Amino acid sequence: MDNILEVENVTKAYTGHVALDDVSLSVPRGTIYGLLGPNGAGKTTLIRIINHITAPDSGRVIFDGHQLSEADVAHIGYLPEERGLYKKMKVGEQAVFFARLKGLSHSEATRALKEWFDRFEIGSWWNRKVEELSKGMAQKVQFIVTVLHRPKLLIFDEPFSGFDPINANLLRDEILKLRDEGSTVIFSTHNMASVEEICSNITLINQGHNILTGDVDDIRRRFSDGRYLLTYSGDPTTLMQQLEPLAGQFYPGEGSKGRHTLELLMKPDATLRQLIERANAAVELVGFNEVMASMNDIFIRTVSAAQNPTL
Repeated sequence: MDNILEVENVTKAYTGHVALDDVSLSVPRGTIYGLLGPNGAGKTTLIRIINHITAPDSGRVIFDGHQLSEADVAHIGYLPEERGLYKKMKVGEQAVFFARLKGLSHSEATRALKEWFDRFEIGSWWNRKVEELSKGMAQKVQFIVTVLHRPKLLIFDEPFSGFDPINANLLRDEILKLRDEGSTVIFSTHNMASVEEICSNITLINQGHNILTGDVDDIRRRFSDGRYLLTYSGDPTTLMQQLEPLAGQFYPGEGSKGRHTLELLMKPDATLRQLIERANAAVELVGFNEVMASMNDIFIRTVSAAQNPTL
């Protein structure tokens, strides 16, 4: 797959602290890529390097087929977690100011901004001062000025922070739409549910090292440990007795309308064919699904294992 960004063996150290240690990753073009890690893992340092704010001590960053340069910043939109607007300026005036910095003319900026403001239901705040905005409305303005010039690469650091569920869904839909229109998104967050919803690939950084990277579905399947969910009609005890040679653990669920659920952990030497045949012999099987590990569980397990390798 064509990559818009490649980080190759990047190392960055500060006095008494190695922020990034030989980190590599590739971001496929036209995807939403999750950049994950606990606080202090090195994510912010990597984002600063990609934005050409600071330089690596060694290694290199390839952007859109060439080594990253200062000129590439015009093609990158960055929404940091710590955001700020000039409180005494009018909202529309400030948004136009930022858009002009991105290369838009005054008329282009005004037209595009008013469309975005109406879409985000903040059009009536155009001539109000920034200090009158709620936190959520201010974040909408900052999101808009980040994406307005349609950069090739967008970097969002905790974009849903401070949003209620309705506005978080609005923002998520706009991020997905930007991806569908050709933008690539790097999405840095601690919200693992959001990662499952919108990210196709992730890299997990811990203590300056890349400790997990790959396709989200592949990673979730790899960490699932052979878990399956059965939905059936029949006697739960009979089913568990029939499956006992094939399953190491059972997690019975609540039944309704004559149906029951059973989650189980399949033994390594068992096969799906055997499992289904035995289940059908014991009960009426109406559903059989693989249980994917959650990104939250994967995050905790992977970071814990990296920090405590002897456990």
